[in-house]
Amino acid sequence: MTTPALRTDPVHARATRKTMLKLIPLLCLIYFMSYIDRTNVSMAKTQFETDIGLSAAAYGLGAGIFFISYAFLEIPSNLIMYKVGPRAWITRIALTWGAVTVLMMFVQGEYSFYILRFILGAAEAGLFPAMAYMVTVWFAQHQRASVMGYIYLAPTIALIIGGPLGGALMEMDDIAGLHGWQWMFIVEGLITMAIGALLWFKLPSKPTDAKWLTAEEASSMISHAGVPDESDKHIRGNLGKAFGRPFIVLLAFVYFLNQISSVGLVFNIPSIIESMDVSTPFVIGLISGSVGIGATIGVLIMPRLFRGSQREAAWLGAMALGTLITAAAYMLIDSAPIRVLLILIGAIFIFGTLPLFWSVAMARMSGVVAAAGLAFINTIGLIGGFVGPYLFGIAETKTGDPATGFVIVIAVSVISMALVPFLARALKSEDRARKLREEQNLQAQLPEQVLDVQATEGR
Repeated sequence: MTTPALRTDPVHARATRKTMLKLIPLLCLIYFMSYIDRTNVSMAKTQFETDIGLSAAAYGLGAGIFFISYAFLEIPSNLIMYKVGPRAWITRIALTWGAVTVLMMFVQGEYSFYILRFILGAAEAGLFPAMAYMVTVWFAQHQRASVMGYIYLAPTIALIIGGPLGGALMEMDDIAGLHGWQWMFIVEGLITMAIGALLWFKLPSKPTDAKWLTAEEASSMISHAGVPDESDKHIRGNLGKAFGRPFIVLLAFVYFLNQISSVGLVFNIPSIIESMDVSTPFVIGLISGSVGIGATIGVLIMPRLFRGSQREAAWLGAMALGTLITAAAYMLIDSAPIRVLLILIGAIFIFGTLPLFWSVAMARMSGVVAAAGLAFINTIGLIGGFVGPYLFGIAETKTGDPATGFVIVIAVSVISMALVPFLARALKSEDRARKLREEQNLQAQLPEQVLDVQATEGR
């Protein structure tokens, strides 16, 4: 827990302001493109059906299959990142996934769609947990919910402008004999590769690498972030710490449920809007941005309300309840404007959960355990990213209505609320165990300190 004295340290405050201005925009920039490249395939859903005969179920499977390779390579990717450093690894991720995005222009049917989406997930694996790990290295715990909120601005803004951007690129249909969706993949992939090259020159891995920090400021950032336990240098022998603690397992399952809702909604929102008798791609993209507006409000406001709260699990439960209420209201109301408003409000709860969630996880991990543990949680969540679009696709195929997916949102919200008491108990148990370890370490250090004092007095 960070003391009030640390929060008022002028050197640390100055260093934090510099880091916010220099580091966070770089992380947001690459995360923005990651979300654009990952989700703008939803803009091509209808055109895929027309141009290459891709069914709604096949689209849902292909949209979700991205998360299979992404999920299973998260942990090895983040362990490599821990060894080679975030700068080199995030640069590699950006360059490879940008190249695969360009290759998406060659999709010709469902099998090529599945293969390229699978490769795209493999290329991008490890990006988010690498950024989350950087937050544990650079920032004090009391700052992390807000910092994660700022990082999550990237995907929320991508949801606002990504739709209109993708829609505008889709309007390039028949230029140079290419479909609009082909132009969308080409342009977005090349921009991602350019940003990857920029990161190689501008992204520092740790405070001591940052040219904008003095040595004193870098030291302050490191000390306030907390020094990783030296026993956590190697994952071997620490598997239980990274993967087996009850609070980690429960957080992973809560994140899994959240991703079913959020990814399922994001990948299907254009078709949901289109079902409201909107037909122009640009207008569909513009209205789809309502999800991004709600998500932006959520990631900015919720961390401020959450800051300093001791009832972490209750907050997560309240967010699930808000999602449940808005999804149920959507199913009961036929008015298109009100439905768009409810989508916006639901996004506040669905996306506003995320910075709170990661702050809870980061408070209880450090070192290589953080690198592996955060990647493990993200891995389980990404499986939800596969399940969500697939379930939404099945629901639409059976009913013919894309909005049927909100029944899935209601179901996972109920399950999330049911997990709250178990998570609260697990967090309390983890905190008691950590406090006991700290007391034992302090007691072990006392004899050495006494001996040092006696030796000094003897001299």
